[in-house]
Amino acid sequence: MSASTAKIPASPVSTLAPAAIEADAIGFRYGERVALDNVGFTIARGEMFAFLGPNGGGKTTLFKLLSTLVPMQSGRAAMLGHDLAGDTIALRRIIGVVFQHPSIDGKLTVAENLACHGHLYGMRGAQLSDRIVSSLDRMGIADRKGDLVETLSGGLRRRAELAKALIHRPELLLLDEPSTGLDPAARRDLLNHLAHLRENEGVTVVLTTHHMEEAERCARIGILHQGKLVASAPPAELKARVGGDVVTIGARAPELLQQKILQRMKLQSQLIDGEIRIERPRGHELVRDLVEAFGSEIESVSFGRPTLEDVFAHLTGHRFFADQADAEEGKA
Repeated sequence: MSASTAKIPASPVSTLAPAAIEADAIGFRYGERVALDNVGFTIARGEMFAFLGPNGGGKTTLFKLLSTLVPMQSGRAAMLGHDLAGDTIALRRIIGVVFQHPSIDGKLTVAENLACHGHLYGMRGAQLSDRIVSSLDRMGIADRKGDLVETLSGGLRRRAELAKALIHRPELLLLDEPSTGLDPAARRDLLNHLAHLRENEGVTVVLTTHHMEEAERCARIGILHQGKLVASAPPAELKARVGGDVVTIGARAPELLQQKILQRMKLQSQLIDGEIRIERPRGHELVRDLVEAFGSEIESVSFGRPTLEDVFAHLTGHRFFADQADAEEGKA
């Protein structure tokens, strides 16, 4: 079975109820451009799951499908037991959505924003008041309910967005690039709140991201590249797929040096963005051997334990942030 169609093993909670999300062979096109290609996965209830990939990898299209913003084109998907193609109205009542760009009104207070959202779900009077208080308490911003949103910091605004998305107590929370525009401290704070929702309230959290730190905090990660789901597993398992330490070599003539390393040391390597990349246990010993054998041809050499960026390179043959830059340039 190919990586793009492999199913993520369900956690034990999925034996008690339908999975939070089950998808099979999802495809989506914008004209001739393929945005999603035969994507399949399962996310168990109560999980915190991240779709990781550079811009242009398919994350936003997948988010639009799961949040019912665009209709299914091919394949099938079910969320919380509802068919994504046919039960969109029912789904919208039981999922929470946080968009990449702010969807709260800066000219209203925090409480007024939540009240407007609650009205969309038919809440009024004491029930709505209680839900506003409980949602703000959950996000730790009950003391800011009377503040205009435009006066809040970026991190507090994001918490207000979460409180709004949670006012109808959804079982599943979908977030598109949730830390966009946040500084590192605010990003960590947001991730802590998401983890609290999952651990203490059983909310299934599914997010898209291009931040490694966000993905690392999730129980499992699905890596998207050029519309394909190339891998899906816990972060540690993904890193274990990389064959030991990652040794990176810079040289004036990298193609020639790559051939020499293969001929003399019988080592397979990747050439990515003009650098030679070798996966091997005990990388420090390989660095020593490389310098002894090819010192005059090497301009730089480094090694380290595998990161998620290394996993992406291992699986795709591309650097993660190089792909992101290419995607940004293509959008301009």
